[in-house]
Amino acid sequence: MKKVLVIVSLLVATMVNAQSKFEGAMVKGLGQLKDAKTAADLTDVSSFFERVGDAEKTQWLPYYYAALSLYRSAWVDKSLDKDKVADKCKDYISKAQAIENNADLYCLVQQVAVLQMMVDPMSRWQTYGVQAKDALASATKADPTNPRIYYLQGMTTYNTPEAYGGGKAVAKPLFQKSVDLFKTYVPAKPFYPTWGKEEAEKMLAAYN
Repeated sequence: MKKVLVIVSLLVATMVNAQSKFEGAMVKGLGQLKDAKTAADLTDVSSFFERVGDAEKTQWLPYYYAALSLYRSAWVDKSLDKDKVADKCKDYISKAQAIENNADLYCLVQQVAVLQMMVDPMSRWQTYGVQAKDALASATKADPTNPRIYYLQGMTTYNTPEAYGGGKAVAKPLFQKSVDLFKTYVPAKPFYPTWGKEEAEKMLAAYN
């Protein structure tokens, strides 16, 4: 009986230690992401989260943030090859989706598709525009209460010409819905994505 208790105690201690290491790594990585100013900073953050993901193997969040950080680097430094950045982001997303699939990962798929579309919007719309639209449809199906979905829809609509069903007026209700959902939105678990609230509020405020 004592041997059983010792074994159980060791297993519990090992699990607690592993969880503590993961939590510590996530706190560190998210702190670095918040402080990142340059594309190089964001690339370093991405690499850090990739290492965390490779070490944990059962956690989707590190790969999510690895992709998100790298995605942002392409907007900070416009000279970066967006296709190369996107391909690496997709690799991270695939690893995350192999562990768990959810609305936030679909949102990230949409963002990466838009990144590639913006290389040449006129010639790439039919490919990456459709991918982006389908990704948000999947995100809505997975969790229609996720406010980031409607912020991203709003941004797409805002930047789409009125002749194609877009424009500022059509986008406003989407920003409003995102802001409204953020009022009661609570991340499901620690370290889950929280971004989007300030961005949606800023876009909505621009209408006033």
